[in-house]
Amino acid sequence: MSKMLALASPHTHAGTSTTRLMYIVAACLLPAAAAGVLYFGLPALIVLASCIAAACLSEWLCLLLRRHDWRACMDGSALLTGLLLAMSLPASTPWWVAAFGSAFAIIIGKQVFGGLGHNPFNPAMLGRVMLLICFPVELTDWRAIATPDFADGEIILSAAWQGIDAISAATPLYNMAEGLSLVELVSGAHPGSLGETSSILILLGGLALVWLKIIRPVIPVALLLGLGAPALVAHLIAPESFDSILHHWLSGGAMLAAFFIATDLVSSPTSNKGQWVFGLGCGLLIWLIRSFGSYPEGVAFAVLIMNAATPVIDHYLRPAVFGSQSAHLQ
Repeated sequence: MSKMLALASPHTHAGTSTTRLMYIVAACLLPAAAAGVLYFGLPALIVLASCIAAACLSEWLCLLLRRHDWRACMDGSALLTGLLLAMSLPASTPWWVAAFGSAFAIIIGKQVFGGLGHNPFNPAMLGRVMLLICFPVELTDWRAIATPDFADGEIILSAAWQGIDAISAATPLYNMAEGLSLVELVSGAHPGSLGETSSILILLGGLALVWLKIIRPVIPVALLLGLGAPALVAHLIAPESFDSILHHWLSGGAMLAAFFIATDLVSSPTSNKGQWVFGLGCGLLIWLIRSFGSYPEGVAFAVLIMNAATPVIDHYLRPAVFGSQSAHLQ
């Protein structure tokens, strides 16, 4: 006799799978990753390969130790974690540091909590913060990064492709007073992590995710608003001390966080109101850390803090139960 599984209604299915979602998100991020390799050369490719390989290998080993189906390591979640971590690192990061951070993200940030769907924190950002605390020199070393130059409409490839080993430069967030043109900020023609390469490519990838209904626009809009509103007010009051709203949006990992990091389905709130609170909180914390903190970039810290607040947000702003009187009123 066949078995029947009885569950409470309502029953619905999105018509997709976790594996498909993960690979679509990774595909939307690939153009920006390719721009990072174009700008920063072979070191960027090594960082990407190290993070992705270490993440997938760590996932495979953990599944074997837990006696789960090892083929689950190919569901795309480990690959995406490694890719996101790589995009948050400078191209000068030693391969073993990148691999260690990726393994930490999978083992400590994901598998110890029970695997995919159970992690309270974004694994990639957990790995990023760990690396920043344990390897501050390597994570703030931009020597291997040289930006392309735009001359007569032609792109001159970075020094990393020309055999030059080390060029020192400050990222836009380290040296805001210098200022960069809008073209440089949008194109990514400046030092920084791989995720700071091309804001326009990250934005286009994020909009593709919204168009495909992989993510909802609430968190991206809320994060950019939470970051942009205080930046605009502070810049109007004291432009010599606080940078402009466009600089905050287009430099650092703001765009990457808005569309690819903060929108993580596992570690972000489920309700519409909760996502507004989450996104606004992330944006405000990024601005506060950038403006008054010891670190020039605050994306990882902001996302992790709001991840910790997600259970509380979900508790007080949970959606109404299907069929209840409050649900009819909404």
